[in-house]
Amino acid sequence: FVFDMAGTTVFDKNHVGNALLNALKSNGFEFSIAEINKVMGFEKPVAIKVLLDTQKVNYSEDTINEIHDAFVEDMINYYQTSEDVKPTENVMETFEYLRAKGIKVGFDTGFSRPIANAIFERLGWKQGTHYDFSITSDEVEHGRPYPDMIYKAMQLFGITETEEVAKVGDTISDLEQGFNAGCGLVIGVTTGAYNKEELINASHDYI
Repeated sequence: FVFDMAGTTVFDKNHVGNALLNALKSNGFEFSIAEINKVMGFEKPVAIKVLLDTQKVNYSEDTINEIHDAFVEDMINYYQTSEDVKPTENVMETFEYLRAKGIKVGFDTGFSRPIANAIFERLGWKQGTHYDFSITSDEVEHGRPYPDMIYKAMQLFGITETEEVAKVGDTISDLEQGFNAGCGLVIGVTTGAYNKEELINASHDYI
């Protein structure tokens, strides 16, 4: 089982979207939260590029890096200090149930490694105790909706059949990733950026 993090297994009152909104605004780019939510689940530098391209403005790689650096700083501070940081409902019981059945449990995320590590440290989630693996978007060539992170997870455990993999996430890009990887189960959850009506048209087995 490959789970997303923010909005899926980690409670999120859209702080991720607002952090990206503020990072863009601090660099002179105005967006609505509805526009931001359309790229939730993407690798964050890619999300920034997609958003800037919609405004048809000239920008450099340095601009993307500056916006992303501001976003990372905000998110790490949030995950280290906010009282809102907690697992989503029933997620710990779900991890325990699956691992007791001999099913590997792990994460892939549009976050970079420093943010993911801040989450693990804050929640006290330990590899080998609560989960089996984690892969971040900066550790593969392409983030979601490409299947790279799922394929890397499969390689870790010698899994060769994608039908033996389940993908769970709260965004359209999560579901597209699972479909693109050929996962045996693609499951959308409504605890994050998208509601059921928004997810229903994306490829899925269950929502």
